Amino acid sequence: MSLKPKSWLIEILAVLLSAIIFWIPFYFVIVNALKNPESASELSIAFPSTIHFWENLKAVITKNDFMIVRAFYNSAVLTVLSIILMVMICAMAGFIMHRRRDALTPWINFLVLAGLIIPPAIVPTIWVLNGMGLFKTMLGIVLVEVALGFPFGVILYRNFMGGIPREIDEAAIIDGCGGFGLFFRIILPLLKPVTATTIITSSVTIFNDFVNPLYFFPGSKNVTVQLTLYNFMSQYTTQYNLLFMNILVITIPLLILFVFFNQKIVSGMTAGSVKG
Repeated sequence: MSLKPKSWLIEILAVLLSAIIFWIPFYFVIVNALKNPESASELSIAFPSTIHFWENLKAVITKNDFMIVRAFYNSAVLTVLSIILMVMICAMAGFIMHRRRDALTPWINFLVLAGLIIPPAIVPTIWVLNGMGLFKTMLGIVLVEVALGFPFGVILYRNFMGGIPREIDEAAIIDGCGGFGLFFRIILPLLKPVTATTIITSSVTIFNDFVNPLYFFPGSKNVTVQLTLYNFMSQYTTQYNLLFMNILVITIPLLILFVFFNQKIVSGMTAGSVKG
């Protein structure tokens, strides 16, 4: 069935508008990352007459004793640990919330949804982490990231569980599976699509997080990739060419990740919404 001319025109305009909204800012970052300090300070979209890619890249990497390398390591460790813990907790919680039906179920669902609405409290969280001896530690920031990503992850897993028949649970229990055996051997392998969605979306969020590491994981040794932007910004001057090169360096890995796994994101989100 062919599209009507009006619908075809609307789709073309939507695609062009999306491309403009995304590519113009990205083009602005690229061209200014290739300029010298004087040209970059003009903040224009004009392509530079001379390319300073390698000079700017070397300056960004070597700044403050290779701080960006340490930042990539910290962000990678933070992301991996948070994702592993988040997947396990959210998957188990989503399984229980979908299978359990009693008087507490509506209240539990309400509390999970409230986690998406209520903003995090910075000062009380610092007080709690400090009291537990977890302030300025990797474990502390991992727990913060998991807590903030928990509501969204649980909702995805709970909705996806709607497509897994309860008869599978009953058959596994009859065959002698306990609670953990049922989950880890039977249910968890069936959750691969939504797990892929959770991993990719949460990885981007955690890796790009700026606020939480700033408040809960301070210190030069604890720097993450987003905080390296401060290397080229001060009260009086900003090295725009190096700042934009830094943005480009920390953006490219996530852009590559999205390009390769965007279909898994869409399929996992669609499966969760339809089967819920």
